[in-house]
Amino acid sequence: MKGEVDSARPIGHKAGMSWNTFGRVFRFTTWGESHGPALGAVIDGCPPGLALAESDIQPFLDARRPGQSRFTTQRREADAVKILSGLFEGQTTGTPISLLIENTDQRSKDYSDIADAYRPGHADYAYDAKYGLRDYRGGGRSSARETAARVAAGAVARLVIPEVTITAYVSQIGDDEIDRDAMNVDAIGDNPFFCPDSWAAKRWEGKIDAARKDGSSLGAVVECVAEGVPAGWGAPVYAKLSADLAAAMMGINAVKGVEIGEGFNAATLRGEENADPMRPGEDGSPEFTANHAGGIAGGISTGQPVVCRVAFKPTSSILTPVDTVTRDGEATQIRTKGRHDPCVGIRGAPVVAAMMALVLADHKLLHRAQCG
Repeated sequence: MKGEVDSARPIGHKAGMSWNTFGRVFRFTTWGESHGPALGAVIDGCPPGLALAESDIQPFLDARRPGQSRFTTQRREADAVKILSGLFEGQTTGTPISLLIENTDQRSKDYSDIADAYRPGHADYAYDAKYGLRDYRGGGRSSARETAARVAAGAVARLVIPEVTITAYVSQIGDDEIDRDAMNVDAIGDNPFFCPDSWAAKRWEGKIDAARKDGSSLGAVVECVAEGVPAGWGAPVYAKLSADLAAAMMGINAVKGVEIGEGFNAATLRGEENADPMRPGEDGSPEFTANHAGGIAGGISTGQPVVCRVAFKPTSSILTPVDTVTRDGEATQIRTKGRHDPCVGIRGAPVVAAMMALVLADHKLLHRAQCG
């Protein structure tokens, strides 16, 4: 009956409610739209006494910033972050930290042709079905522009986990993968693809140029490795470290798949092949001779590197005409003008790294809360 509470729903959950907050102890809320005046994040639960300045956040935003090469959207944004609250004399106070990033290069007129028609593959129809209206200017909240706020929040999260080193890189564009025998993490910053294989980066230049020339786009896979995560973070059932990582990565716009460790390939292995054998270590802790589990067993970190892979779909805003319908249900075709990433996964590496940091910071504080 109308007004009755569904006892099967968690406390605080209401049908149709929109969630813009992630985390349990270290929590962050993002706000803003692609073509609004600004976007940002509010972080709550950050421990006090951590040294923090805008210069600690800006390098991560600069890595994600658009317009840095011909292989990304040519929208020009400085992505300069401002800290509005939560600091005193250069240290976090334990109160909410508010971060602001102004939008300065919107071109809303580029989207006037799609105001009354849905872009297939994008969230246009889904948003309209849910809210009864949608912000067609760049997709509003469904735009990859929203991820700038996550990257800013992730920079703060890194201060909570100084013992952890996070590395994210693009391992595949389209059907072209890196050569793992040729991997060099020092090369990640030497090309516009966040690629650890310089030969693959060269090949990808031609693939991206060809897709753009054809009015199309490509997908990508981003890998992320977190080293230095101690054993014991996570929980056995409803707060698994792996589950929270999967939720964090799937919450990134354009992500369609997440793997932890071997992921789907584990289904092709025999038990002895998928096992991570152990032997006595010098410090008394076990030493693993493999890491098929991706550093997580039973939802809890094992002390090995935490490894996940994230699949980004091809950008839905393309110049190739695609069949669609209008808001009135009439058949039409659509091609999206404007400035768009021919492969949105390229700039996904800093976002994936940020979400890894945010989840690990939360789980460190959760572990400390329960186990001391």
